[in-house]
Amino acid sequence: MPKKVLTHFKKNDPLLYEAIIAFDKPFRDEPEKKADLFASLCRTIAGQQLSGSAADSIWNRFRTLFPKNKPTARRILNLSKDELRAVGFSYAKIRALYDLSEKVSTRTLSLGALRTANESHIGEQLQKIIGVGPWTTEMFLMFALGREDVFSTGDLGLKKGIAKIYSLKTLPTPEEMEDLSQKWRPYRTYAACAIWTILDNR
Repeated sequence: MPKKVLTHFKKNDPLLYEAIIAFDKPFRDEPEKKADLFASLCRTIAGQQLSGSAADSIWNRFRTLFPKNKPTARRILNLSKDELRAVGFSYAKIRALYDLSEKVSTRTLSLGALRTANESHIGEQLQKIIGVGPWTTEMFLMFALGREDVFSTGDLGLKKGIAKIYSLKTLPTPEEMEDLSQKWRPYRTYAACAIWTILDNR
């Protein structure tokens, strides 16, 4: 984690800072910019409502359906539902993959154009895809576009992690999470990554 981020947390949220300092293993993730935005969005769809290990398993099987393990919109549209079901995708996620692939193939959606777009526009464009909502958008912003100040108030892992770190008796509400996350601006993505990692290793 960058020193400037740790310094910000130390000043603005000592509880989170202490939890990070006490953690003696590498953190799982940081904001990341991906070269292949299409594959990254497919991976995010694969991970909807699943644990990291389950999502990884499905993703790894899915990639074997493509030359050089590189998913493409054209190839997805040529795959049958049965082929996609066989690697672990639910019917809802298959619809999302088909709709994404159709929009990319027809150039209704340009993922490359989202690299420099504001987050409101990105959400608008992505949520036109069947099965893509705020959570998928937030993960795409964090781990495909590398945005440093994104937080997901609907993520169950973040709710559980916050409850542990802040010794809450019940899971926080989205409103409570939003209020708390204001302390972490402009580095909320780093806070989310720290919370996920601490939760996974306690």
